[in-house]
Amino acid sequence: MDQDSSRPNFYLSNARWLAAGLLCTLGSSFGQTFFISLFADQLMELHGLTAGTWGSLYAGATLTSAALLIKGGQFADTMRLRTLAMAVVGAFALVCAGMALHDSIVMLFLMVLGLRFFGQGMISHVGMTATARWFQARRGRAIAITSLGYGIGEAVLPATAVLAIALVGWRGAWWLAAATVLLVFGGALWVLFARDRMPQGGETSGPTPGALGRHWTRPEALRHWSYWALFPGILTPAFIGTVVFFHQAHVSGEKGWSLAEMAAGYPAYAFSAIAAVFIAGRIIDRFGALALLPIFLLPIGLGIVLLQVSDRVWIWGVVLGCIGFGSGFSSALNGAVWAEIYGTRNLGAIRALAVSAMVFSTAIGPAITGLLIDRGIVLETQGIVMMLWCVGLSAIYVPVAARLRGLIAAPA
Repeated sequence: MDQDSSRPNFYLSNARWLAAGLLCTLGSSFGQTFFISLFADQLMELHGLTAGTWGSLYAGATLTSAALLIKGGQFADTMRLRTLAMAVVGAFALVCAGMALHDSIVMLFLMVLGLRFFGQGMISHVGMTATARWFQARRGRAIAITSLGYGIGEAVLPATAVLAIALVGWRGAWWLAAATVLLVFGGALWVLFARDRMPQGGETSGPTPGALGRHWTRPEALRHWSYWALFPGILTPAFIGTVVFFHQAHVSGEKGWSLAEMAAGYPAYAFSAIAAVFIAGRIIDRFGALALLPIFLLPIGLGIVLLQVSDRVWIWGVVLGCIGFGSGFSSALNGAVWAEIYGTRNLGAIRALAVSAMVFSTAIGPAITGLLIDRGIVLETQGIVMMLWCVGLSAIYVPVAARLRGLIAAPA
């Protein structure tokens, strides 16, 4: 009997583990671009940085973080999750305190590196890996709950941080972030990760195998065509999403919109992403994660090309809503597809490389598109190419998904 599906209230009976995953992704907000960028003016003024030098420092720290994640992500396979979560949270809180205390550009680089590694990377990796490993029969719905943390952070933290800066200054805001990470998230995760959970579905009572009925190692996955077929699509949402947020000032100048008017688009992004992860969770539970593969990029492609439709500021909310919807699909897909194809025994190592590559894409996206903007190719024009990329990949993923389903159904 599939115990997950037979329980009358899946969410209530699994609240401990669902809350643990959600808090990990919510806590990652303090290391995400949308949060760190709120302090850009103060940091640039303190260190005498230009937009270009600040962007280069940020990209360098993010790329270094991506490289470290390839190794660091493997700890999710070898360490007890509670121990790993506490180590990551403790280091993350120290880095937030370091942001409040630092006074040199070298320390700024190291602190941004720490925010990106422990925040954007490791803490969300722990939450997603744990959720994919804990759940089998209702993995899609569980990952939907875990992914909610991203949307909640994007909806709540920008305004909260701006208020904190106004009340206690930017250094005080980072002290508050450090205390929140350590006491609120650390305390809650210490309790929630105290009990592990075995997946309950079919005849499985331990780690669940993937394609061909076996648990793949990372070297085996890397030697198989499937890993590299998935990579371009997995990286695209992070690339386009970061580009859109990073170049808001450019869009503001081109369209004649104020940044205050554009800020109204953030809730559209967050709520669309939240709705999408629940829809995607249902699809994954019923049809498998591969059902999302041919469609998850289409809302993002539609969103980025809609910048050309109107010069009215309302279109910005529509653009962000579409991209948020696609990002919600992407979060759910990326949380489930690796376990579905490669099994859960070595999931941390296999996901780590994908997470590292996504972090890498968030570093190079603004740089590449920024250089094109400098050459006179505005983001609206670049959006046409991004839309064609999304549509082309979606078409390719129709036969890719069908072939992967055959591998999963094949006997060991």
